[in-house]
Amino acid sequence: MVQARQVIVYTTSRRPDCRTAKRYLDQRGIAYEEVNIEETPGAAEQVETWSGGFRTVPTFNICGTVIVDFNRRALAAALAATGA
Repeated sequence: MVQARQVIVYTTSRRPDCRTAKRYLDQRGIAYEEVNIEETPGAAEQVETWSGGFRTVPTFNICGTVIVDFNRRALAAALAATGA
């Protein structure tokens, strides 16, 4: 299992894609840290930086590789590259 500090998922409580993304990680046994951008100071601004000014969630930071939005193929590749 990948340690939670290596996989960070930026979410909101309202987006169905965020729930789907977390379920995807859970089903694969990938531990992650969840950061709700509505509750965590500075998190929304960080997501905006990565996504060209938008608050696109879910956004993933996997050992420094950022994936904006839930893209299974890109997510699987990033996880595989880190040995997850």
